[in-house]
Amino acid sequence: MPKIPYKTEKEDEEDYEIVSFEDFCDKSPTAKADLLTLNDNINYRLFFESGKENKCNESGAASASGASEIQTETSLNGSKASHKRKIPFAPFGKSDKARRGSLFSGVIPKARIDGDVREHRYERFSSNQGCLNRWLEQAGTLLPGMLVAGLLCALGVATWWAVAGALGGGWGDDHYRRLWERVHPEEVKKPLTPLTLEKPVITEYRYHDHNNLSTKNRSNATDNKKKEVKKGFLEHSPEVMKELCARIVDDDLRFDCYPQFGANEEGCVKRGCCWKVTDTQNAPYCFYPPQYETYQFVNSTENKHGMTVYYSRSYDTGYPGQFSVARIDFNYLSNEILQIKISDAEHKRFEPAYPEVPMVFNSVSEMKYRVQVDSSAVGFKVVRNSDNVTIWDAQNTGGMILSDKFLQFSAILPTNYTYGLGEKQDRFLNDLNWKTHTIFNNDQPPTENVHLYGSHPFYLALETNGNSHGVILLNSNAMDIVLQPTPAITYRTIGGVLNFYMFLGPSPSDVVAQYTEIIGKPFMPPYWALGFHLCKYNYGSLNVTRDVWQKNRDAGIPFDVQWNDLDYMSKGNDFTYDTDKFSGFPDFVKTVHEAGMHYVLLFDPGVSASEKPGEYPPFDRGLEMDIFVKNSTDQPFVGKVWNRISTVWPDFTHPNTTAYWKEMMADFHRKVNFDGAWIDMNEPSNFLSGSMYGECTPEELPYKPISIAAEGLKHKTLCMDAKHHAGAHYDIHNLYAITEAVATNSALAEIRGKRPLIISRASSPGLGHFAGHWSGDVFSKWHDLKASIPQLLSFSLFGVPLMGADICGFIGDTTPELCKRWMQLGAFYPFSRNHNSDTAKPQDPVSMGESVVDASRTALRMRYRLLPYYYTLFWRAHIDSATVARPLFFEFPQDPRVYSIDTQFLIGDHIMITGILEEGANSTNVFYPGPNPWYSFNTGKQLAVDSWRSIGDDEMVAVRGGSILVLQEPPVKGPVNTGNTRSLPLQILIAPDTVGVASGELYWDDGDSLNSYEEKKYTHIVFKVKENELTSSIQWWGYGVPSINKIKVFAQNPIKTVTVNNAAATFSYDQKTRVLTILNINVNLDRSLSVKWTIQKMTQKT
Repeated sequence: MPKIPYKTEKEDEEDYEIVSFEDFCDKSPTAKADLLTLNDNINYRLFFESGKENKCNESGAASASGASEIQTETSLNGSKASHKRKIPFAPFGKSDKARRGSLFSGVIPKARIDGDVREHRYERFSSNQGCLNRWLEQAGTLLPGMLVAGLLCALGVATWWAVAGALGGGWGDDHYRRLWERVHPEEVKKPLTPLTLEKPVITEYRYHDHNNLSTKNRSNATDNKKKEVKKGFLEHSPEVMKELCARIVDDDLRFDCYPQFGANEEGCVKRGCCWKVTDTQNAPYCFYPPQYETYQFVNSTENKHGMTVYYSRSYDTGYPGQFSVARIDFNYLSNEILQIKISDAEHKRFEPAYPEVPMVFNSVSEMKYRVQVDSSAVGFKVVRNSDNVTIWDAQNTGGMILSDKFLQFSAILPTNYTYGLGEKQDRFLNDLNWKTHTIFNNDQPPTENVHLYGSHPFYLALETNGNSHGVILLNSNAMDIVLQPTPAITYRTIGGVLNFYMFLGPSPSDVVAQYTEIIGKPFMPPYWALGFHLCKYNYGSLNVTRDVWQKNRDAGIPFDVQWNDLDYMSKGNDFTYDTDKFSGFPDFVKTVHEAGMHYVLLFDPGVSASEKPGEYPPFDRGLEMDIFVKNSTDQPFVGKVWNRISTVWPDFTHPNTTAYWKEMMADFHRKVNFDGAWIDMNEPSNFLSGSMYGECTPEELPYKPISIAAEGLKHKTLCMDAKHHAGAHYDIHNLYAITEAVATNSALAEIRGKRPLIISRASSPGLGHFAGHWSGDVFSKWHDLKASIPQLLSFSLFGVPLMGADICGFIGDTTPELCKRWMQLGAFYPFSRNHNSDTAKPQDPVSMGESVVDASRTALRMRYRLLPYYYTLFWRAHIDSATVARPLFFEFPQDPRVYSIDTQFLIGDHIMITGILEEGANSTNVFYPGPNPWYSFNTGKQLAVDSWRSIGDDEMVAVRGGSILVLQEPPVKGPVNTGNTRSLPLQILIAPDTVGVASGELYWDDGDSLNSYEEKKYTHIVFKVKENELTSSIQWWGYGVPSINKIKVFAQNPIKTVTVNNAAATFSYDQKTRVLTILNINVNLDRSLSVKWTIQKMTQKT
């Protein structure tokens, strides 16, 4: 219930109710009179369209004549008014049920007993009026003559109401928002009302004013109440504290009590913590004592779908706005997925709208986990049921710090092997030596120990028995995540709630599949997107672009997509092209299409703000539609990126921005028929570190993530007090890229009517459902070549399979040797693109010389042969959340020897890629795990079984025993792309395991249409080999598949006969490599296939 002025303490808030406009109109005149005196509770700033009639015009209650004002959006985000006409004032909201329910009308007293007349207990607007009102109420039954005075008072109040209405009212947006949500509970989350507490807690929604980043003199309303604070560690005697602290013997068991810079003994002791200097590197000097209980258990309840636990605050931790009552919801979403949500039980806090998490409870008949809550301590444990291993032990780990702008939570893990947490440049296996990972989208070329473009607070943990689990924290605020050698993890975030999802696997592949069930399965890319891409920042002209495109095609480089960076634009402005330097651009794109290829262009989110009215439609229309991010004064926030003078940013959380973005893209697409969108600079990046006009609100926070502390949150981005439709930039920053990706995906799908290709630099959980990613502005160094593999594997964990690095590097000049090795490796990235900066020399294969051309052509032809396999893997990712690129431990989770390997990676479960990653080397050592043999993809020669081996250039691609691959040989001569390859015959490669068994599959559709799988316009075939026979089984036939013209079988003894569908077939056999090749066949796959071969009997020499 909103605050009711001058209500006596004896009166219960339940004696009042909020009345909607429709209900008001149906009430008696007396009840209406009750309402009309409640002037404070009417939103005078609300505007509605002038053409609609007021439901209550006959009563005169619902209009305020003579007052009008120009407005484009209500304070409650209600109906929008055109900027071209004035809108009449309306103190009461009119209902438009197609879009939303009506707004509130006001607060009136309830009847004391059913059937009683409502008491006239009016709200007044000064203390004198309030006293007069109460006196009138009490005297009404004694002095009927006082009715005249009451009428005069009401007349005065009505006059005040009319004047206030003309002035626009005086209460703030948050107040009206809270009142509106009380009337419309179906449109907001239900208040988090605790169960039975020691004292009743009246729930109140409190929207945190993150536009005010100061913590000075800030506290919860509950902080000002006089409450009994239970005894805490601050009251322990020095002797008791000494004894408690002495219990922490192992430095690895210390949980940091003073994470801010400048930790000292005096401050540590004031926090009730232990101070002890240690020689252990990076271990904290200030740490929590045992049983540091910031909260105490109140009560809990459990049903088949979960459990809710309440804790009350034990004492003040010193952080402003500490939660008085904490609530933990354990939601059993499925047998494998557990949600753990830690929130403020008394106030609503910001929660990100992306990713859109499906809250559907599946059957939980055989849960893989159980939750243990000890009422004598703060925290909980999550235990795996199959082996009783504690996955998370969050008891006795420093309690929980829960406050307005600092939330901290720690848990002990069951293993030292963890992966994920990014975006970062580092080894794939996480370092647990007190390593801090800052999570905050940042325009930063990849270097170690720095937070990069994306925010992914997800980790996967692997135990030595092969069991795995994963955890995502769905919180969009800036945060630090600390890993320590306990092993343990600590989360520190500066806003929102702690909304964890835990995935119990048990295999690593299961964990990722369960994770993407929550954040969204990867999108299905078009087939051509799996080809090779070529780009450079600042080709400088269309002539240079055309020349590079033609030379690489003529050299036989398999090549599908030409790109342009922002140098194609006029003045660096989106949705334009330079008609001088890129004269004839639309015709060139048409030529590319006629060659069976595609074109991708860059689109930055920043829109130029300096063009004159009528000269630049993206800015004009953005102003008209009111879709730009605002500053603290509700004007468009102005910064600077590539535009010549100034920049504004679309607010992709605004309901009008999707239409705006689609309109801009469609207008430009009619000029230049591009096929895909490259969305860059969307952290969002800003060259000014704040606003061009005015200053950002000071970031006076109780804690800043470690990598941000020196330069602040605004560094190279927008002010944190900038305003989006969905909240402050403080909360929205990490969501900017995914909201842009959603809008871009929707726009391209509608404009082209085909599958979109979108590659984004910044990212957050759920991006892979809409776009792919590249690792940004990497350096042309051997270190970055090697680091590209852990980055690729991390994004496989994050649910973004279409990922790769700029081949040969972006920043700086590459060398022929480095570029050759990078092309040999990058040819097999799921997203394969060569791209570099404007200041570096050209590095497309032809520009780098003959050695790079030869290596590139060889590696890319292998990739194009494998494209049917890649495409099938992306289909599996799309429907089953499988990974495309994956670490070795995904297939061999019980082999600790592979846990730290990040110089090799798998493509699916059949192919392993290894690069030569050291300067001057001609070979590299490779580990071939598992009991089955690995074969050279090129020759079929057996390489190794469960052992290490040194390999050279021709053995960088290996096939796992037990695999069947469907391949497609590209044209031998002339340009190569997917357009002239997809119609050619297919081949089958069989690599049997130790007992001669193998399996594989093929998914095939037209490669470009929307919803091919959902509309059954595809074909799926499963292949199996057993006892020297290959068979096929059609799972679904809905699209034509090329015929088979050749089959290869590895690891065979000399062959006697071969039949294909019972007819004798031509074959050859290589005794050196032991490869059988079945030649000159033309077999359609629209019916079952049977290929048999027999082995020559070995005759014993006498």
